[in-house]
Amino acid sequence: MVKRVIIAGGGTGGHVFPAIAIANALKKMDESIEILFIGAKGRMEMEKVPQAGYKIVGLDIAGFNRSSLIKNIGLPYKLLKSFLQVRTIFKKFKPDAAIGVGGYSSFPVLRFAQARGIKTFIHESNSFAGRSNIMLGRKARRIFTGTDGMEKFFPSQKISITGNPVRTAIAESTITKSEGLKFFSLEEGKKTVLVVGGSLGAKSINEAIYKELDNLLKAGLQIIWQTGKPYSAKAKERTNGISSVWVNDFITQMEYAYAAADIVVARSGAMTVAELCVVKKPVLFVPYPFAAEDHQTVNAMTLVKKNAAMMVRDSEAMQKLVFMTIELSMDESKQRELIENISALAIADADKKIAEEILKVI
Repeated sequence: MVKRVIIAGGGTGGHVFPAIAIANALKKMDESIEILFIGAKGRMEMEKVPQAGYKIVGLDIAGFNRSSLIKNIGLPYKLLKSFLQVRTIFKKFKPDAAIGVGGYSSFPVLRFAQARGIKTFIHESNSFAGRSNIMLGRKARRIFTGTDGMEKFFPSQKISITGNPVRTAIAESTITKSEGLKFFSLEEGKKTVLVVGGSLGAKSINEAIYKELDNLLKAGLQIIWQTGKPYSAKAKERTNGISSVWVNDFITQMEYAYAAADIVVARSGAMTVAELCVVKKPVLFVPYPFAAEDHQTVNAMTLVKKNAAMMVRDSEAMQKLVFMTIELSMDESKQRELIENISALAIADADKKIAEEILKVI
């Protein structure tokens, strides 16, 4: 009998890419399995999931807006509408299980599945669990976590520490540094800094790079700069005619960027952290301070305490980020130390572990 699985969630690359990695691992183990994604209309999953070859249905849903309470007026209506949409999808697709990866659409899908007695699974990528996942965790069959110490959020007997699924293209990449540099039209023999603020960009990182660009170039560095959509035009104008800076709003083939980079400046979303452990790069984290429960700082500090990464607070990025980047680029022994310690934290087969556990019980 064909098994049917729904995977729900998204919003950012940190939710979308692990979801796709889990789907790929399930398909690899059982070709006949049918997978349907459920996302939120207008969010990045609606574009990225079909690109990966899977069908997705979008819900009319939005999250709680912390910065503007007035924007939450329509939230109860949207939530009710999304539950009705979920009911229709379930009636048609008849899933055997639902997997939630976090993001707006995850909650109504898993809540509905649990009410119907359908097996549910959660993947919590952060070291500080999201509120929806904590609520859903009580009735979930299994909770897969990216890090240890998650018993304070979930029933300990349900937890499997699997790590976070890293895209196969990154986890199994054989791209050389030369190929990476060629991909971005950059020079061999120059130290390369990859600046990446997550799939949506990062204001403080972008502004620090924009302001101090000349100092980076004077230090002999070349840059791969992923800006996110809002900052792209400004950054392109600033770097016009400078051959040692590659700028774009998004990097579709991150495996080339990681191969080219000597040092990485990044937000500390759970997936970025997982990827950097796998690709073994010295990193300067600038945690996004407004992430729920400040989980990005928690993610970064987990590595900083193990001397596997460095960190700059978002509020200090303008003053310190570029100076620390240049300093790190000149300190070969510090780079080696960071590489050695971050390598020890790599988990390259989290997707397989998760898929195996799901297939055991459905």
